[in-house]
Amino acid sequence: MPRQLLAPLAGALAVAVTGLFGSGAASAAEPVYAIKPCPADWATGDRVVECGTLTVDETRGDPATRRIDIAVARIKAKTPFIDAMGEPLPPVVVFHGGPGGSLVSGVGRTLGFYAANPEQAGPLAAIDQDWIYFDQRGGGLGNPSMDCPGVQLTDAGPPSAKDEAGLIACLQAYAAQGVNLSQYNAAVIAADVADMRKAMGLERIDLYGGSYGPRIEAAVMTHAPQGVRAVVMDSPWPPEGNWAVGTPEQVSTAVRIILAKCAAQAACGARHPDLQTRFEANAREWLAGPKTGSDGKTWTVEDLAAFLMETTYDARGVRRLPHDLEAIIAGDFSPIAEIAEDREYYTEAQQMTHLCKEELPFESKERLAAGAAGDPVAEVSVPSLSRLFAVCAAIDVGAADPVENAPVRSDIPTLFIAAEIDPGCPPELTRKAAAGYANSQVMIVTNATHGVTRQSPCAARAARDFLRDPTEPVDQTCLPPADEPLVFDEGDAA
Repeated sequence: MPRQLLAPLAGALAVAVTGLFGSGAASAAEPVYAIKPCPADWATGDRVVECGTLTVDETRGDPATRRIDIAVARIKAKTPFIDAMGEPLPPVVVFHGGPGGSLVSGVGRTLGFYAANPEQAGPLAAIDQDWIYFDQRGGGLGNPSMDCPGVQLTDAGPPSAKDEAGLIACLQAYAAQGVNLSQYNAAVIAADVADMRKAMGLERIDLYGGSYGPRIEAAVMTHAPQGVRAVVMDSPWPPEGNWAVGTPEQVSTAVRIILAKCAAQAACGARHPDLQTRFEANAREWLAGPKTGSDGKTWTVEDLAAFLMETTYDARGVRRLPHDLEAIIAGDFSPIAEIAEDREYYTEAQQMTHLCKEELPFESKERLAAGAAGDPVAEVSVPSLSRLFAVCAAIDVGAADPVENAPVRSDIPTLFIAAEIDPGCPPELTRKAAAGYANSQVMIVTNATHGVTRQSPCAARAARDFLRDPTEPVDQTCLPPADEPLVFDEGDAA
């Protein structure tokens, strides 16, 4: 269950630039790419940046369809790399995660960071080749952008019945406004990428995505592979993965891996004796009903589920997990409260159109509950994930195509980079998915969490080398050994 990797935080910048990307173009069958000024406050420095809007049909093949806008930003290569044939590398099309993430609003912030910290501009920072960022249809700075203000949605599902009802009402409201909810999913975005190639005059492209981004990459490779030269998938979510079914067990497995790494170290094990068993007992208490913390505030099992998912996705959260679980067992729920401060980071209606069209039709509440039964840490995630099925039952996104749940078969060179610790996109999924790619390479990074290339310089260099020449094996000798200890953060308890 992918987190919003490559989805920058929304904020004042997103509000300020929304008007730049809504074209209101007249209806036409052909895709149109229009270059527009980038926001004046983007600190481009010595980088050349192009902003624009891709306008396409919402429903292809329908002469009465309306047109929709997709925001695009292109950072030109700082030092174009010339390959062995004497040709510059093709541009990289970047895919954000979620679904329901975004990219374009964060480009200015990223440029500003690189301008202020040039030594930290990593090897993937549009150095060798142009990088094209776009907000997938239905989100970000596009039109429409299907946000649901005030509704919380995490990777563990809606935290409350109120949020479930809010999602249904929000989706129904977009449908009432004329949004065709059946047209916001991976297969249709693949057609958008083909239209982008056509409208921008791109003969060849590379693909780079993280988390749910590889799910969209897989759709491009399935439905519109023409012109795709090479693909990088970071923390990949393959089409055959189950969004809800199996996720509680994956969260529990991530917790077990982390706590086992603690128990294997004398100091950490002594500080947190038998923590796995004690937390399982605590999880049973949460399953029995809400708990009131030392500050008098009451929290539910859904709140604990969101905490476990978010924490085991995050590098800092993983290092702090033993410390935070001790606090929770003792009745200090501040770690849960910290996670609960931001549970509106997705474009919620956009996420649900994906899940209801291409994920949940192939799953069931019964299989979800049965898989988690008997493992209290897994069972914690079942109530909130179950609500997703009720949301999908209340909206019409059209029939699911079985191909969207099938493993991909492709000979396009593809580099898979996965984290050892990942509750949503575990390495087992990566290994199985890669078997269908005739020209694939796989990296599994010890102690890493979701979003590997932003944590591991070794993985980032491998991605760059692969894009320079996808026919050569990437260097994995710089990866940490499988038995390298995980460094834990004890906070103030040291």
